[in-house]
Formats: sequence, C-alpha cells, structure tokens
Amino acid sequence: MNGILIGGVVLFIGFIFGEIAQKIKLPKVTGYIFAGILLNPSICHFIPANLAERTDNIENMALAFIAFSIGGTLLYARVKKLGKGILYITVLEAEVAFLAITAGFLVILPIFTNVPQASWVTIFVPGSLLVGCLGSPTDPSVGLAIKHAYKAEGEVTSTMLSVAAFDDVLGIINYSVAVVLAAAIATHQAFNLHAALFSPLAIITGSLLLGIIFGIIFNFITSKINKETEGVFIVIILSLLALCFGLSTWVGVDQLLSTMTMGIVVVNFNKKQEKIFQMMERYIEEMVFVLFFTLSGLHLNFSVVASSLVLILFFIVFRTAGKFLGTFIGGVIAGSSPKVRAYTAYGLIPQGGIVIGLALMMGQNPAFKQIADIVISIIVATTVINEFIGPIILKKALKKAGEI
Repeated sequence: MNGILIGGVVLFIGFIFGEIAQKIKLPKVTGYIFAGILLNPSICHFIPANLAERTDNIENMALAFIAFSIGGTLLYARVKKLGKGILYITVLEAEVAFLAITAGFLVILPIFTNVPQASWVTIFVPGSLLVGCLGSPTDPSVGLAIKHAYKAEGEVTSTMLSVAAFDDVLGIINYSVAVVLAAAIATHQAFNLHAALFSPLAIITGSLLLGIIFGIIFNFITSKINKETEGVFIVIILSLLALCFGLSTWVGVDQLLSTMTMGIVVVNFNKKQEKIFQMMERYIEEMVFVLFFTLSGLHLNFSVVASSLVLILFFIVFRTAGKFLGTFIGGVIAGSSPKVRAYTAYGLIPQGGIVIGLALMMGQNPAFKQIADIVISIIVATTVINEFIGPIILKKALKKAGEI
C-alpha cells in the first residue's frame, strides 16, 4: 500500500473514531488513540510493520505545533495570577515521581528481570535510574486537547497546563543527570559531576535562546503584515515552527522546549497573539491531534507488552503515586486551593512525545546495551496506555472540579 493511501486511512479512521468517542461521551483523543491501536500492524495486516518508524517527520511537526500551543497558554499575567503554586507543584510532582519510580524499580527489577548475568551494577541500578527519570515528563497535549474540546476554564485547568508544560525542563535535567550517573555505574567509571551539570544546562540554555530568537523573528514578520488573509499567517506559523524544530534537532538542543519558548514569546509580545492562536485552533489543531494521537497508537508492540507486563503495571502505579503525592505536597506548601491540590494531578498522567524521544536517545548509548530494550519497552507501552486512559480520567476530574 502506498504512503499517501496509508496517510488517508490513518487520518480518516482517526477522525471517525474521534467522532464516535464524542458521541458516547468520551474525549476525542481517546478515540484517536483507539483508532491507532486498531491500525497497529499487529492487528491490521495491510499496514506496513515499519510504518511507525516512517512517520517521524509527521509526528515531529505535530509535536512542534503542540509545544508552540502550550507555550501560547503561558501568558505572563495568567501565570503570575496562579502564583508560586506552579513552581512548587512542578518541582515536587516531577521529582517525587522520579524518586518513587527509581526506588520502586530497585526493589522489583531483581525479582522480575530475566537478563542473563544481571547484577546491581549492570542492570538493576542503571535501569532503575533510567526508568525513573523517564517518568518525570508529562504530555501537555492531552490537557490542551481536553481544554479546547470541552472549553474547560478555571484554576485547575490553568495550573495543570502550566505544570505539564514546565515539567519538560525538569524532565530534561533528570534525564541528563541520570544518564551520566547510570552510564558511570554500568561501565564502572567515575561519576563526572561537571558533565552531569553542564550538559543539561547547555541544552536548556540553547533551547531557550533558540525559541526566543524564533519568537522575535515571528513577531517581527507578523507585525509587518497588514493582510487580512489568514492563510499568510498559517504559512508563517508552520514554516517557522518547522525551522525552529529542525534547527533545534541539528544543533542538539531540546526541540519541544525551543518551540514552547517560541510560543511564550509570541503570546506575551505579539499584538496579534489572540488572532494567531485562534486561527491555529480553528484551522490546524484538529488535524494535528488526529494525526498525532492516532499515530501514537501505532507504536504499541503487543509482544513487548506481553513480556514486560508486570514492569509496565508497576511503572504506572509508581509514577501515578508520585505525581499525585508530589502535586498534593506542592499544593499544600504553596497554599493552593483544595480543588487544585485534589484535581491537578489527573492532568499529569499522560506521557508522550518527549519521553519516547528521550527513551530512544538513551537506547543509542552503548553503555545501556543490556538494558535499553527493557527500558524502551516499558516507556513505549506505558506511554500508549497512559495516553489512552489519561483523557478519560482528566475529563472526569475537570467535571468534578466544575471546570467543564
């Protein structure tokens, strides 16, 4: 089957299942992911087995759009109004999840791992660190999709989106430090503190600078355009997003942080920001969500799920417990409302995009040859599962919070 036909099938089936999900009172995102699972090559045999690997560019463009849109929610006046709760909740939900998963896997990996000649040095400690750090990031696109689909507004929605956007930064820091430490343990090398601190700092600084530069370029170009034609703005948005994401990949900084920063610059310093983000929601967003979430379902490898089922379930339990506990503690310290403390964590369950990318990057490191398959299997499977159940849980939570 040719690529264009496959693309049409994915887009159309994803759309149909999204509409069906909405009819039965489920989030459209859940329908998109379910469509992707049904189109998975393990079930739908006319779909090529390597399709998921061939759609990287589509997924990356969708991620660029989603990260830019998330940045567009971080209007300074809105974030300032939310106060210190954002900082406390972000730090604690990310770090408590990291620690909970790492500690939990130090206990269960020796019991449930059947790797020949496995030891604490080669498998258990490095594997626990790597799985733990990959539990920190949250996929903010699910929250954004639910917000727009149901016109959710309120302090829980705003806090959830802001925290989900900001914890990518902590996720990158956790990942960089954990990879250096895990590699040192696995290869019996001395821990390089300078590399562990400088590498994430350089990545984050470079990402922020690149995003700011592209945001300034975007604002300058759009300020000079007097045309009312919305198509011109769509072309500028998509072209600069592609340039920002692509250049970030080329220079080795975080693509999502760069495009998110670009969105922050646009929403805070562009006089036409309201028109720009309304156009994106009206003309581009639906197609991006259909493609991205349907393709996410194609990444599920059922043989991997079967062989790592116990580890996958433990990861979900440890991560969810860490997110809820960290959010509650952060909310208490910040003096956030009971509603924020109770419901924000429901929007932090989904994972995707950045975490799959980080897992695949980790797999390229020769130091993790023995454990890479285990870690990647856990992350990909739990990502798809959390992306599937996350929208359902979040919708119910926002209803209870009175924001839908």
